[in-house]
Amino acid sequence: MIQWLNFMNPRELGYRMPAEWETQEALWLAWPHNADTWPKGILEEVENSYFEFVKALHSGQEVKILVNDSLIEKNLQNKLKQNNINLNQIDFYQINNVDAWIRDYGPTFLVNSKERKLAMVKWTFNAWGGKYGDLKPDNEVPYEMNKIMKLPAFEPKIVLEGGSIEVNGSGTLLTTEQCLLNRNRNPGLKKEEIEQYLKDYLNISNIIWLKEGIAGDDTDGHVDDIARFVNQNTVVCAFEDNKNDENCKVLRENYGVLKDAKDENGKKLKVIKLPMPGFVGDAKRRYPASYANFYIGNENVAVPIFWHKNDRVALGILQKLFPTRKVVGINCKEMVYGFGSLHCISQQEPKV
Repeated sequence: MIQWLNFMNPRELGYRMPAEWETQEALWLAWPHNADTWPKGILEEVENSYFEFVKALHSGQEVKILVNDSLIEKNLQNKLKQNNINLNQIDFYQINNVDAWIRDYGPTFLVNSKERKLAMVKWTFNAWGGKYGDLKPDNEVPYEMNKIMKLPAFEPKIVLEGGSIEVNGSGTLLTTEQCLLNRNRNPGLKKEEIEQYLKDYLNISNIIWLKEGIAGDDTDGHVDDIARFVNQNTVVCAFEDNKNDENCKVLRENYGVLKDAKDENGKKLKVIKLPMPGFVGDAKRRYPASYANFYIGNENVAVPIFWHKNDRVALGILQKLFPTRKVVGINCKEMVYGFGSLHCISQQEPKV
């Protein structure tokens, strides 16, 4: 039986959102299938990137995959075997989903370390400010997940996507004004009210507001494309050196905010520049390609790469920052056609 705990908030009950580098039970994915996001010819390449992603992480944790029906599950099992992926590490859940962006419509998992309990926050997903009405049914996915998981659950009933927040696990959260203060999310809430929701439902005390996200980002500036914690007081910040690139001014402004920012203990953050892969797109549009959209697993860190000269530079920077994990580059040049990459398609379930 699901226990919906709407009479108290997670902070009052001792729950918090862990940092991504803390030990995980599982990586959650929704297997790609939406032909509007990735048309035929591109979708097959995206699937190959998913296989590489799973292969890089599954030895260190379970991988839980949402599929729409038993036929897809059976076909996927065969393909995973062909890619030398151990099926003992894979769990399948037949839960209908319209698209693959589980970071944004999926739950945020919380832990109560003292009581050794796992819980979830179910946010409201409105398809990034109502841009894609056909994707709004994915708002139901966390309900279906919890019919299986049966976790204590909290539902604040505000619009928020997982890619819009980043925490260090000890009290500090990063987000952007462009996204969380956007009138297409929660027009009835003031900044102070949104901050209180974040404090109550994620158990954080310190919020750092960056300005805007990168060009081509249809999510209105998700923070997981621009700044990520790699430990409690160190942040990598996407940075563009090319003054003619439209990302240059925005990313320099965010870098300045982070250089002046402090953590929950009042100490200055260590801020490390992470290069950008330049223009990735076609004649019609630019895609939100960023090395900051990496995923931190128990053993390895999976980083999107785009066949650019800065791939090697970004991988080298991140390898130094994660000395106990192997940093693995995953081709995302086709995946980012759908306006997201590795962090956007994934959600971590922490280990209690």
